[in-house]
Amino acid sequence: MRTFLYWLALVVTAYVVQTSFLPLIFYRGIGPDLLLLITISFAFLKGRRLGCFMGFLLGLFKDLASGGFLGMNTFANMMMGYCCGIFSNRVLRDSFILPIAAAWMSTISVFCLFEIIFLLLGYGFFPLAHIKYKLLPMLCYNIVFAWPVHVMVHKVDKRVSEKK
Repeated sequence: MRTFLYWLALVVTAYVVQTSFLPLIFYRGIGPDLLLLITISFAFLKGRRLGCFMGFLLGLFKDLASGGFLGMNTFANMMMGYCCGIFSNRVLRDSFILPIAAAWMSTISVFCLFEIIFLLLGYGFFPLAHIKYKLLPMLCYNIVFAWPVHVMVHKVDKRVSEKK
């Protein structure tokens, strides 16, 4: 139960920061996706199954809290949790470049996935404008916040492991 409470505190804190304080530094309404970064870091620490499960929970939480299309964030976070979790046994978990590279690749993947879904739903697609005004700011923010989020996830994981 204590493990669940530690992770819940991290997720709720990240979501509160993402929705209340970080909009002060958003660029044209675009900011970092802290829950995606938590999913990525958790997947690298725990593997693909738990990474996929955490992606499901955080994506569902984001979908229910945001009021957008139900299931898009759930699917995207699940995919990123699974894909990053595949490499959990093959990478050095304390590497500085790992969360930054994973945030870069995951942000691009989630952006492409969302754009494909929106295109299939009949929304307008303007590749250069979307890349310039959505993808590039999102990449910059996620790269900047990737390392601090990874450190926090690593600390929570270490604290939870010590308690057992």
